[in-house]
Amino acid sequence: MPKHYRPTGKKKEGNAARYITRSQAVKYLQVSLSVFRRLCIFKGVFPRDPKKKVKGNHHTYYHMKDILFLKHEPLLEKFREMRAYEKKVKKAVSKKNKDLAERLLTRKPSYTLDMLIRERYPKFIDALRDLDDGLTMVHLFAALPAIERENIQAERIHNCRGLSLEWQAYVSRTHKLRKAFISVKGIYYQAEVEGQKITWLTPHALQQVMPQDVDYKIMLTFLEFYETLLGFVNLRLYHSINIKYPPILDPKLKALAADLYALTRYVDAKDQKDGSNNEESELRLAQLQHQLPANEPGALMHLVENTTDENEEDEETRTCKNLFNNMTFFLSREVPRESLLFVITAFGGVVSWEGDGAPFEESDQNINYQIVDRPTQSHRFISRDHIQPQWVFDCINARIILPTEDYMVGKVLPPHLSPFVDNEAEGYVPEYAETIKRLQAAARKEILPMPGGEQDDLDNAHNLLAEGIIDRTKAKEAAERKRKMTILQEQYHKELKMEMEGTQNTPTTPKESKKKDVDEETDDANLQQFADDDDNMSKVAMSRKKRRLYEAMKISQKRKKDSVDTLKTRKQNIQKSKKSSD
Repeated sequence: MPKHYRPTGKKKEGNAARYITRSQAVKYLQVSLSVFRRLCIFKGVFPRDPKKKVKGNHHTYYHMKDILFLKHEPLLEKFREMRAYEKKVKKAVSKKNKDLAERLLTRKPSYTLDMLIRERYPKFIDALRDLDDGLTMVHLFAALPAIERENIQAERIHNCRGLSLEWQAYVSRTHKLRKAFISVKGIYYQAEVEGQKITWLTPHALQQVMPQDVDYKIMLTFLEFYETLLGFVNLRLYHSINIKYPPILDPKLKALAADLYALTRYVDAKDQKDGSNNEESELRLAQLQHQLPANEPGALMHLVENTTDENEEDEETRTCKNLFNNMTFFLSREVPRESLLFVITAFGGVVSWEGDGAPFEESDQNINYQIVDRPTQSHRFISRDHIQPQWVFDCINARIILPTEDYMVGKVLPPHLSPFVDNEAEGYVPEYAETIKRLQAAARKEILPMPGGEQDDLDNAHNLLAEGIIDRTKAKEAAERKRKMTILQEQYHKELKMEMEGTQNTPTTPKESKKKDVDEETDDANLQQFADDDDNMSKVAMSRKKRRLYEAMKISQKRKKDSVDTLKTRKQNIQKSKKSSD
């Protein structure tokens, strides 16, 4: 009898009983493949990769516990009811029974994902940790056009836009934004909410191209879940600062596509309403919001002062809050208004723009900076700086007000460095990063060492001055003395080692000394070979998994080193070309 023989009807064991293929799961649950996908997305069930694939490598496997988890889901019964309802409507229409079809259309079954949100995220901190993909998806669909053939409805687009602006309004008013970076894909943001770093991507305000090779049904299923999740998160965050949710926007500002500004106005108006004892209805508040003092900078972007927060502001939040404090910005019509409005207000600035619904005009004398993106201007104001949009993002990433000379209109901008990259860990620090580092040290009134020096050189100013006035001849003499001392020290260590081993120290002739020098050079040449052999011997003692992991680490280190060498070579070539041009 074979070793693994099992009689027919015998209970399965091992991976055969622990994992199930997707086709088997669909038959087991008695649903279609599309319904199974929706259930897996809503419940957070993902395929597994078992070590031993019983049915072959070309199948998708799920854990049997996950399938049993889906079997008892109440949402599964709702999907079956909706399937039966669609069949009834189709049958009534085919039989031309209009009365029955109309009655059925008024009784369409519906479902909500509220219980799923509470089930998957028992604590609020769990929802914040899983919010990155949701925010990116919601911001993506907020910028897409409504397409009927892909079942992308206009109502869903408006809902996504409202949720994204509510999130941005909260981050802006509480000054939780930490990083921003403009890339080809879009604009990356990172906020810190209740100790959790949340990163999301927003597309550029351009016409979006809809590719044909994307399954929008799956994306819409994810979007349906993320909309519910973001709605709950916004509700909790707004209640944490004593603001009622959902906010009611000013209809005039909403018609002018100034939704984010309308949300900030709502927060200010709600704060004034909470401070007074007069209780007004939400509709009356929305009707009277346009009567607020819009041309007063202090009433536009100031923080909600009377809101009670359990946690006090930390040092970084205070720094972000005061970065653009007492600064007024004006946005020209060609710059991305929403992103700059979000970023500047999150760091304590006051913003206006060119167009209807603006809080103040372009001719206001209190404007400090005007952000433009055109090489020529019809008129300029001498009392303000005309800068390009990159200056704002570089300032918030550096946490200081950078000089505006390099960001003036018509000038070639400095490199836009990513705040998500650790230059020290990568092994290459760009030149402009060094400049920003020195500006930050100057703002903190610190002294940094000279390029190529060390921090110990600053401990004694007299030594630093003495080293600075040594000429080249003295420097060469010092290097020669150091080399001779190193040779004598090595010879002393060798003699000491020979005495410990018990060998006699005989005087060496010039020929023997030359021979020793040749031997030392040979040893130096073979040093790398010895290191490689030692590395190979250590690999032999490793398991296969550890060896593959070690090789992958070596490959990644080599790639990083090659990229750093490429950057250094490019930098040298650029410097040579500049010198030759000069």
